[in-house]
Amino acid sequence: MSRHQSFPALSEISSTSLSNIRLIATDMDGTLTTRGKFTPAVLQALEDLAAADIKVLIVTGRSAGWVSGLSAIMPVAGATAENGGLYFPPGNQKPVVLTPIPDLAQHRQHLATTFENLQTKFPQIQESADNRFRITDWTFDVAGLREDELQTLDNLCQQMGWGFTYSNVQCHIKPQGQDKAVGLLQVLREYLPQYSPEQIVTVGDSPNDESLFDRRYFPISVGVVNVLEYMNQLKYQPAYITTAAEGEGFCELSSYILKSLHISS
Repeated sequence: MSRHQSFPALSEISSTSLSNIRLIATDMDGTLTTRGKFTPAVLQALEDLAAADIKVLIVTGRSAGWVSGLSAIMPVAGATAENGGLYFPPGNQKPVVLTPIPDLAQHRQHLATTFENLQTKFPQIQESADNRFRITDWTFDVAGLREDELQTLDNLCQQMGWGFTYSNVQCHIKPQGQDKAVGLLQVLREYLPQYSPEQIVTVGDSPNDESLFDRRYFPISVGVVNVLEYMNQLKYQPAYITTAAEGEGFCELSSYILKSLHISS
């Protein structure tokens, strides 16, 4: 899909703004990955950013179990999982639950019941393989669902007292009010208070990244070009768009930031 003229390209960000960036808060699937995998170029970009003392925080919808292993071995400054439900500090520290859940067993049972109710109307939906490793939300595969069906699922979840979002991989039944921006803002406030909004760039590609594009909180946001597929569904849209898709788009952003640091020095 070609880039819309109404969405500024990454090259239009001023070098001054880029040289101020000290933290990249980025989605993972379809943003860091390419066709579901981390490429050598992305891993090198993460190493180069770390060497330049630019922190990268992964902000993903993936499960607690999945993220705990990944964040411990990658050159990142921690990660949030389950769309803002949990925070994994750098290293092997215990995760912090960002969404208060008084009774975990009861919470999981309520989620299971909600999913069963959805299955009565959408018998084709299948629980995601990683769902058993989740704490705050419940997921099922997005493949095969049309936009109107996704809207119906959203409405049904709201009627049952739950939130709903989806990515290019999964649909999420989640506590109302839990999203990537809420979780990220809490992490910034409590664990990374040294970063101002002007020092942060948020990056994403899917509807569950929408809150990261809210300019009231994140004035500098970037969508890798594959986000254009979802623009009609997004209330908040990224300030800038890369020319490359998926992980190559992240590498494009990384390159611009690192070059701006070289110019400013």
